[in-house]
Amino acid sequence: MKIARVRLGDGEIHYARPMNEQGSCMEILSGDPFEGVRGTGLLVTCFTLLAPMVPAAILCIGLNYRKHAEEMNAKIPRFPILFFKNPSALLDPGSSISIPRHHVSTQVDYEGELAIVIGKSCRNATRENALDHVLGYTVANDVSARDWQKDWGGSQWCRGKSFDTFAPMGPWLVTSDEIPDPNRLRITTRVNGEILQDSNTADMIFDVSALIEFLSGDTTLPVGTIILSGTPSGVGVGRTPPRWLQRGDRVEIEIENVGILSNPVK
Repeated sequence: MKIARVRLGDGEIHYARPMNEQGSCMEILSGDPFEGVRGTGLLVTCFTLLAPMVPAAILCIGLNYRKHAEEMNAKIPRFPILFFKNPSALLDPGSSISIPRHHVSTQVDYEGELAIVIGKSCRNATRENALDHVLGYTVANDVSARDWQKDWGGSQWCRGKSFDTFAPMGPWLVTSDEIPDPNRLRITTRVNGEILQDSNTADMIFDVSALIEFLSGDTTLPVGTIILSGTPSGVGVGRTPPRWLQRGDRVEIEIENVGILSNPVK
């Protein structure tokens, strides 16, 4: 099932189910995805599409695709590389990614990623039961200010990854029953229609089950935790010359069987 989150004209926010491929018509749902939803029969066509979840936490994985590690001339990591995004970086589908102008950045990059939404609190999950804790999947863009990530962030990545608007997600969540194998999905990123990333989640170094097993070790992952599972090759920093996001660009990230996340840049 596809589950979206929408704001209606009166300001009220609801979960909703897309009634067509474009998502231009939604059925309002009662309940919430973590406890269960059901259709109300109320159809709406005038709404603002929001990010599908308000995350309890955003956990992110670096260097998790083999070809991406190669393009960065980096060693294959022994364990998943973990960093965090500030949940306030969340951005709705269609809203604008803002290039920082207070902490000025001239090296803002795109990173298309499969996002995993935890639906059942877990601690010390095993590889065998890890997917039982997944509510579903959505599309994410791990927007990154590479200058702050590499040079000015104090040897850690959170500053360059956590500016406002640096965590676009959407267009909706697809429940895990519709994606039995998240490790076989094509993932594509386009900027102004040009394909810059074209890969498959099969290239992950640590697959979805391995990530949940690792991240939940001696650590509770509460309901609503979102895991960004890493980006494939083709990022702007790995190109010659580098391809940084500019005002007027539009970034589209498409993941097979999940959807297309589209955001302009300002």
